[in-house]
Amino acid sequence: MTEPMQPRAGTTGGRAPLPPEPAVARSRRVGWIWFAGAITVLAGLFNVVEGAVALFDKDYYVVGPSGLLVFTLTGWGWIHLIVGILVVFTGIALFTGAVWARVVTVALAGFNALAQLAFLSAYPFWGVIVIALDVLVIWAVIVHGDEATYEIW
Repeated sequence: MTEPMQPRAGTTGGRAPLPPEPAVARSRRVGWIWFAGAITVLAGLFNVVEGAVALFDKDYYVVGPSGLLVFTLTGWGWIHLIVGILVVFTGIALFTGAVWARVVTVALAGFNALAQLAFLSAYPFWGVIVIALDVLVIWAVIVHGDEATYEIW
């Protein structure tokens, strides 16, 4: 593929490649942060649903004879509900490109993954899916987070 060329100042015949169009460069820079924001909001909504089900439908989750780790089903319901609401808000804030939103998103996604790990005995399949989404969000924000500082909109 050839790139459009323009003559260099002070030289004859040699051409330097033109920079990419601003819209293309902007979409490449912030695409992963938008993706992380969308997945963060989705994972937060998953947590809200998981917490609400734990609070309002006690027979939905099957708890083994050893019980749940650390808390009761109601305690885990409140934890998932509160963390889910916080995760949704930080996912929305991630769309602004704020540095604090990236830091809080990574911290909440890490905490959420640990909480899902402790809750695995009640609903293993769902917990593994949410842990995978949390790891994906952490990766996207850490690896591509500095790209959002240039321009988010």
